[in-house]
Amino acid sequence: MSIADHRLTQLQTLEAESVHVLREVAAESERPVLLFSGGKDSIVMLELARKAFAPARIPFPVMHIDTGLNFPEVLEFRDKRVAELGVELVIASVPDAIAAGTVREEPNGSRNRIQTPVLLDAVEQHGFTALFGGARRDEDKARAKERMFSFRDEFGQWDPKNQRPELWDLYNGRTHLGESIRVFPLSNWTELDIWGYIAQEEIAIPQLYLARERDVVDRQGMLYAVNDFITPRDGEQVLRESVRYRTVGDANLTAAVRSTATNVEEVIAEIAVTRLTERGATRGDDKVSDAAMEDRKKEGYF
Repeated sequence: MSIADHRLTQLQTLEAESVHVLREVAAESERPVLLFSGGKDSIVMLELARKAFAPARIPFPVMHIDTGLNFPEVLEFRDKRVAELGVELVIASVPDAIAAGTVREEPNGSRNRIQTPVLLDAVEQHGFTALFGGARRDEDKARAKERMFSFRDEFGQWDPKNQRPELWDLYNGRTHLGESIRVFPLSNWTELDIWGYIAQEEIAIPQLYLARERDVVDRQGMLYAVNDFITPRDGEQVLRESVRYRTVGDANLTAAVRSTATNVEEVIAEIAVTRLTERGATRGDDKVSDAAMEDRKKEGYF
């Protein structure tokens, strides 16, 4: 007789860890919320939340910090997925904050930095005490520093030199009035793990993640698709290229990559041999400085 192999695969181990974290926060925190943008990481995180509490509904709302510069396909996917799961969607609008004069748009067109006060206002308004984010440690050096439970003070700020120990997967979720915790269930996942899980669980994704021919402009070595937020500048030539998106941030600052991967299996094959993170390859807003992400996180960015 053969002996059953009860060892977990890499994806099963990661799934179990993330589900444990989601349940732990739901048990410890008074009012958690899951940040959901419709991107691949938040899609996987939402699926893990569904599994963690099935057959019951997800016991907390989801929130999107809407910059007003999103890809329409991603917003459509966001609304469809939220409706399917029957969860509450909270939208914190950056355009509304600009119109109200509470934030001011930067000259470079990036709304990443002004997302932070909009996020913090929404946290205070709704009384959220824990925020699930889809950040992974392999994305950026600043994110590699951060613990699974990231303590934020009453101003939403993060001190990388003052983090709580997380021995034996024991998490300290205690906060005082005004303080909060950012929680990253996908911390130990890689981009390849995310795509492997999407394939394994047959999770639906926006079609932007798959390659097709698109009109693009080459801007400082990065390919930006022509859309409502990107128009050719003087001297720029519109090219017809087979491209896909590795990440879907703001449409005016997120570049595509050349690709022939028209399905998830082909995407996995491409990711397996790449040596450049998706943020480094496609996010123009992260090229301000090497410390750009850490500076924003110290201010309260997720």
